[in-house]
Amino acid sequence: MNTAGTESNGKGKMHVGVQGIGTSTKELEFLVRHGVTHMDASVKNTEPDTLIQHKKEAAEAGVSLEMIHIGLSRNITLANDPQRDQDIDKVCQTIENAGKAGLRGLNYNFCILNHQRTGRTPGRGGSTYSSFDISKFDNETLSDAGEVSREEAFDRIAYFIERVIPVAEESKVQLACHLNDPPAPILKGVERWNYPVFEGLKRFIEISDSPYHGFNFCCGTASEGLEDPGTELYEIIHYFGQKKRIFNVHFRNIRGGLHNFQEVWPDEGDVDMHKVMQTLHDVEYPYMVMPDHAPSHPDDTSPPGVAGRVRQAWAFQFGYIIALIQAVKSE
Repeated sequence: MNTAGTESNGKGKMHVGVQGIGTSTKELEFLVRHGVTHMDASVKNTEPDTLIQHKKEAAEAGVSLEMIHIGLSRNITLANDPQRDQDIDKVCQTIENAGKAGLRGLNYNFCILNHQRTGRTPGRGGSTYSSFDISKFDNETLSDAGEVSREEAFDRIAYFIERVIPVAEESKVQLACHLNDPPAPILKGVERWNYPVFEGLKRFIEISDSPYHGFNFCCGTASEGLEDPGTELYEIIHYFGQKKRIFNVHFRNIRGGLHNFQEVWPDEGDVDMHKVMQTLHDVEYPYMVMPDHAPSHPDDTSPPGVAGRVRQAWAFQFGYIIALIQAVKSE
């Protein structure tokens, strides 16, 4: 059984990581030559023996497989009974499997309404940015979720958390929830549970005081729900980092804020990413800091298993993250 669940490696131990990639030789070589030695893998089979084999393959290349991504069924997020309980049981089994395989944690999303965007916009060097502009968004047509209040959203989240966290505690596996993207008062009839951002995240954490209940904290998504992310984001990171409720970090920047933003290169957005890294260092965050959504370009390619055109962008972001980690450690 995994014994690393809530242990902190101490100040200065945070490291670059990656998500959404497998353990083939080509994928692992891509990581190692760019200085990435920790990963959150994408796997199709979560049986303990399979997870152990993936860990072994990664370790042989010098990479530590710390976490995996898991999906939640729509039965869970839409509260479709009685199938909801059966699907939650499957999540509990995956948590137990992760513990047996010695994984530190699982990353997941609790999305009643999925990821929303309005198209791509031009960026530097011929790249394009994933973007959102509420004035160009069809906010009248409901999704399959229908109309859902924030209270109902939190009822569904609590129903899930109250059943899975005891299993996570027993298995010593951290459960890291990603923020709904983007945060907004209401989209397509659904009140986002993580808006207002600070208030919503606090309420989420207060569902359980377990140290295994926390966030896959996305700097970009949090910024997308703020009026002025360049001044507001750091306090939010400090608050949850100090409480040791950040288990993974998606390190990306945006230009803009609530209702109107672009996902840009990390060095050109409205958030001071050096200050973000300083804040993580100050609260002794000890885990992975990884690229997330990245600008894309037609010339870019992806390693097997990686969706989208992100190979070049990730290479840039890996170096950027490693340099910032080195900088804040030496200051």
